[in-house]
Amino acid sequence: MKDFSIEKLSELTAANSASPGGGSVSALAGAYAASLACMVAKLTQGKKGYETVDKEMMQIDQEAEALRLKLLDQIARDASSFDAFMAALRMPKGSDEEKAARSKQMQDALRQACEVPLETAIWSLGALRLALECVRTGNANAASDGYVGALMARSSVLGALSNVRINLAGISDPAFSKEMKTACMRIEEEARALEREAEAAFSSRI
Repeated sequence: MKDFSIEKLSELTAANSASPGGGSVSALAGAYAASLACMVAKLTQGKKGYETVDKEMMQIDQEAEALRLKLLDQIARDASSFDAFMAALRMPKGSDEEKAARSKQMQDALRQACEVPLETAIWSLGALRLALECVRTGNANAASDGYVGALMARSSVLGALSNVRINLAGISDPAFSKEMKTACMRIEEEARALEREAEAAFSSRI
């Protein structure tokens, strides 16, 4: 899916199918957030007046690029995890053995459908941190681009976490559910705090 045109991916998302859906779009938003961090970092490097942050911007560029590629892969991975669950739903359930096999396959698929968007949220949180730093110390002429990156990353994080939480409703393992809910809460709190910092940083540069 990452090789599709923007128009094609939008068309698929708009179709009468649940996949690709919110999880894939969240990953796409995270990838664009990382892209904007790369852009601002590049527009800062070597520029007069920004010599003191040149090395930092080089590092941000490298880290954001790695996140961009990971998040692009998440677009298809999220859709695949949902498709695996739907395939499990269609498994036969005539005998006790078939019911047990179907139940196990559904649980395995649901776990993956929680783990994949959680990864998206974690990586997009990383993109949010980088975008915030771009707003704070990057090229002032590109401060709005860094801020858009922060907003996109925040949306990616919250969107991905919503997918984790809705899929947890079907998980039968209470320990797994508790661990995932705790992780979601921690990530969301940090994302919201970073968004507020990005807003303040942008306001100070305009």
